[in-house]
Amino acid sequence: MTRSTAHGIFTMQAPGGPEVMAFEAQEPAPPGPGQALVEHEAVGLNYIDTYHRSGLYPLPLPSRLGVEAAGTVTAVGEGVTDVALGDRVAYAGGLGAYATWNLVPAKRLVKLPEDISAEVAAASLLKGLTTAYLLLRTYPASKDTTMLVHAAAGGVGLILCQWARDIGATVIGTVGSEAKAELARANGATHTILYQQEDVPARVRAFTNGVGVPVSYDSVGAATYQMSLDSLAPLGTLVSYGNASGPIESVSPQTLQDKGSLFFTRPTLATYTARTEDLRSLAEAFFSRVVAGTISIHINQRYALSDVVQAHRDLEARKTTGSTILKP
Repeated sequence: MTRSTAHGIFTMQAPGGPEVMAFEAQEPAPPGPGQALVEHEAVGLNYIDTYHRSGLYPLPLPSRLGVEAAGTVTAVGEGVTDVALGDRVAYAGGLGAYATWNLVPAKRLVKLPEDISAEVAAASLLKGLTTAYLLLRTYPASKDTTMLVHAAAGGVGLILCQWARDIGATVIGTVGSEAKAELARANGATHTILYQQEDVPARVRAFTNGVGVPVSYDSVGAATYQMSLDSLAPLGTLVSYGNASGPIESVSPQTLQDKGSLFFTRPTLATYTARTEDLRSLAEAFFSRVVAGTISIHINQRYALSDVVQAHRDLEARKTTGSTILKP
């Protein structure tokens, strides 16, 4: 593979816009105890990367960026037994994926099944793990579940719609355009709502005979928080797992009471995958569905790693759908 950059890493000295990211030529360092050196073949682009870069999620500075990549193990440190030289692996978490290489704790690596390419893994592991914990653990969904899914045509949204379809659940997805509505429906959404043009809670209640939904999976944040609350049935759960439109300023216990003894939770992937066995179990649940063909990964954008600044601009401008990868 011809590299678009020399060996090196992207860093930032201070938070800000996409232009704060700068490339530094740097050869790989030897792995320390418990570490593996991963030579990247593909790097994932995720919305959390923009939170890190902008300072919404503060990082120690200067800092490396990027949380997801896939490639090959080219060296291992003392005591590593989880992976070996030549293993095809991926990871989602930590920092340093915007690079041609990274040193990763071996226990945070997931081995790739033969039928999963590095591009597919880098495009989907973080999103797939997120979907797995949302549907299997945060609010376990079943064939009887009708759910509201915001950003249904986004990276997590498309995977979530397909997984929900596979288990027989009903998805009401919000989207920003008719083109995105078609994409969401093609991937399992039963109903779609143009959230900037339509009354989301009214449409949800029309789809549910006035009852509302038991769960809203909300990655958008400030712009959709109230819509989510007003769409829930009594005892419903708002799962807030992202801030694409900005953070939710406050959650009022009184409001949760008044709207029907609602539940609010703010889960993170880091918590749900803190134990290695949980990380790999969720990854297996996700990859098995990709291999079986019940979940397809849509890599709708590819950028050279050297073009990561433009990739961030396009992501924040809502110009992307599905998954995006960066190629070193």
